[in-house]
Amino acid sequence: MQALGVTLLIIGVIISVRERKFMIMWRSKPSSNNQLATALSQLVGTAGGIYLSLELLFSFLKIPEDWWNNSSFFVEPLAVFSLLLAILQPFGLKIWLRLKKIGR
Repeated sequence: MQALGVTLLIIGVIISVRERKFMIMWRSKPSSNNQLATALSQLVGTAGGIYLSLELLFSFLKIPEDWWNNSSFFVEPLAVFSLLLAILQPFGLKIWLRLKKIGR
C-alpha cells in the first residue's frame, strides 16, 4: 500500500513539474536558465512554505503534534499533505485563470 502511495506521489510530482515548466515557458522570455530546475525548485519552495505555515498554525492553535505518531506512515503526514497541495497548485491556478477569463 505504501509503494502505491509513493508511486502516485512521484507521478504527481512529475506531472506538476511538467505543468510548472510549461507555465514558466509561456510566462517569461527564453533564458539560459534550466526551466526544469526552476520548476522543481518552485515545487519544493511551495511545499516548504505550506509545511511551515501548517506547522505555525498547529503551534498557534496548540494542536498536539503527536496525534499522527501512532500511525504506520514512514513520513510525516503534514509534509505529505503540503507536498500534495504544492502538486495541485499549478492546476488550481490554471482553473482559476480560465474561470477569470470566462467571467470577463
